[in-house]
Amino acid sequence: MNKHGFFASLLLGCSVTVAAQQTGSFKPMEDVNHVTDLTLDSLEKANTARPVPGSSRQGDRPVLFLIGNSTMRTGTKGNGDNGQWGWGYFAHEFFDNGRITVENHALGGTSSRTFYRKLWPEVKKGIRKGDYVIIELGHNDNGPFDSGRARASIRGTSPSDSLCVTIKETGEKETVYSYGEYLRRFVRECKAAGARPVLLSLTPRNAWDPHRPGHIVRVNGTFGLWASEIAREEDIPFVDLNEISAAKFDRFSTRKVDYHFYLDRIHTSGFGARLNARSAAEGLAASSHPALKELQACLINLTPPTAEVKREKGKPVVFITGDSTVKNEDKDPDGMWGWGSQAASIFDTDRITVANEAKAGRSTRTYLEEGRWERVYNAIRPGDYVLIQFGHNDIGDIDCGKARGVIATARDTSHVYRIQKGNKTYNDVIYSFGWYLKKFIDDVREKGGTPILLSLTPRNEWPEGKVERRNDSYGRWYREVAAETAVEFVDVHNLTADALDRIGHEGAKAYYNHDHTHTSLQGARLNAQSVARGLRAIDSPLARYLK
Repeated sequence: MNKHGFFASLLLGCSVTVAAQQTGSFKPMEDVNHVTDLTLDSLEKANTARPVPGSSRQGDRPVLFLIGNSTMRTGTKGNGDNGQWGWGYFAHEFFDNGRITVENHALGGTSSRTFYRKLWPEVKKGIRKGDYVIIELGHNDNGPFDSGRARASIRGTSPSDSLCVTIKETGEKETVYSYGEYLRRFVRECKAAGARPVLLSLTPRNAWDPHRPGHIVRVNGTFGLWASEIAREEDIPFVDLNEISAAKFDRFSTRKVDYHFYLDRIHTSGFGARLNARSAAEGLAASSHPALKELQACLINLTPPTAEVKREKGKPVVFITGDSTVKNEDKDPDGMWGWGSQAASIFDTDRITVANEAKAGRSTRTYLEEGRWERVYNAIRPGDYVLIQFGHNDIGDIDCGKARGVIATARDTSHVYRIQKGNKTYNDVIYSFGWYLKKFIDDVREKGGTPILLSLTPRNEWPEGKVERRNDSYGRWYREVAAETAVEFVDVHNLTADALDRIGHEGAKAYYNHDHTHTSLQGARLNAQSVARGLRAIDSPLARYLK
């Protein structure tokens, strides 16, 4: 049969059969995703959000096409409307846009079968010689063959297995093939267009293997195996995305794995989507397949961002994170100073290295969003210490202005907000103050470091003749988090406030410059001394590095 006759048979379904085809009865795979949405994302809406195939092409430069489901593009628009993100949204961050452009053509709810029938013909029109096509499908290749989303493929890779079905809701007849056969057809049609296909195994689910405690469930006996078999058969690259990401999850706490997903156990949050995007890039970079040589030359940002610390043998590092009360201008004797600038006055720098990674204007949320926490996290080594002090900026607006506010509680909670920040409008999941603190604590412990919470510095405000205390808000939330996580806690807020009360209202003015929040050099030294007193009071292991 020529290719025209082949596609006619596919479109007409069971009315025409291929000679080698065997019709039979097959049991679909169990739907382990447990996602209740049964409505295929609107193709009409999707096609307004997805790019026109090949439209990003710059001159004769190649395009990287992404073919997948909701784990690659969650929702019709793929913009995090419901807090879920697909990794395809972040994939471009790992490719040099001057050498190759990335187009995410994935659509939530599709299987290898439904993508091939409904979306692939249009996508294929934009593919040119020299392009790359990454295919990651399989999450939805289960469920009924002939009703609902009617998206199941036959398990395995057989080129001859087929099933003639009539869709109950529409009466449409269709011939269903094996998962591997659909992949085979994607691959061969890419090759026919002169493009270079790449098969990826599925992103992992948030499911722990009962037979391997501490390990995420793999798909190396099903979809991962079948995709690798087709890749070997067709001599194309295969990246085991499932294994790369799952191995990372294995090293995480259960809590940390949980927040890499949102609403269910298959769709990722922004955290999980970014992790999968990096895993895909790492897998491409590590492959020895010659077909990836040109694509590998386009990869960027493979080295995780890391705080620059000059390490000395035998010396741990104490990282300091926080806002402008920790790190400010720190240069003008009459200007504003953060207490971190005075850390060398309390720590013996012959025995411990001080790395002040604080940044003015940041909240727990923005410190994380901007990648500043990631830099610290990647730099932590076993035996290091991390001081965590935020709160002054966490009280601001959540969804407008500087958009740095957080949900005001120590409880783990979150909400999807529509953020208007400058000329940017986007959706984002915002967590509570306590959640961000607990994430930082968890991350430090994961790396073998010791996290220490410091309550925020007091402001120079004197209601009823005493320094203002925030013990009913941030102070209380710090204590609640400390109690829940059994983390060391230094109450800098009250230690410094007690000292200022003794100094008196007039005398305290010398400890602040320009406003009620930012300290002078004298005030910075006072806060640093409070840190030292607090570490000694709780008998922290870090105290032995004090002068």
